[in-house]
Amino acid sequence: MPPKDFRVVPRRRRRPWGVLALAMLSGIAMMRNGVDLGQGPPQPAAAARPVGHPVAPPQDGATEGLEPLPFAPASRIKIPAIQVAAPIMDVGLDQDGWVAAPPPQDTNLAGWYQNGISPGQRGTAVVVGHVDNAQGPAVFYGLGSLEKGQHVEVERYDGRIAVFEIYGVEVYAKDAFPGVQVYADTGAPELRVITCGGGYTRARGYDGNVVVYARMVGSR
Repeated sequence: MPPKDFRVVPRRRRRPWGVLALAMLSGIAMMRNGVDLGQGPPQPAAAARPVGHPVAPPQDGATEGLEPLPFAPASRIKIPAIQVAAPIMDVGLDQDGWVAAPPPQDTNLAGWYQNGISPGQRGTAVVVGHVDNAQGPAVFYGLGSLEKGQHVEVERYDGRIAVFEIYGVEVYAKDAFPGVQVYADTGAPELRVITCGGGYTRARGYDGNVVVYARMVGSR
């Protein structure tokens, strides 16, 4: 059930993308104490490319005429290709300006950045989640193995489901995170799903972020 003060109405949302560009996921570094360090989560093919590789949105006209959805908070995310079916909680910024993460002890929980775009609205919605914790893999452990053409579904509290098609999977160093590129408004309803990735050390955790780029192709 949605919260008691929920209203399914369009609203103007605060967009502190400058903060996000610098701080996205900086506050959710994971410790992989419970995972075999020789294996780790799968990394996208983009890991072999130079940082900053541009990701172009599709130009095939498949979304032409598709109407964006009104504002509504996200409630669940499904990524069939990696067997993800997880509830979503609202997350914001903590007192230090970092994006707050879902509780690390809950390995099947994602977070929607509630001060931005809701999934299905025009603009770029952001969903984050842990890759693992001290006990083992978490909700987005398999994110780096996703491929173009696969789908992500986001259920919303208005009962609608926004369906997104992946058109890019990248990994970026945290100290060179291309926030303008990742969070840009392309003029269409888009989704970014983000977790930690790249190299890992016990002292510093993960040194990168895996970013999935997806565009809405339908709703029901």
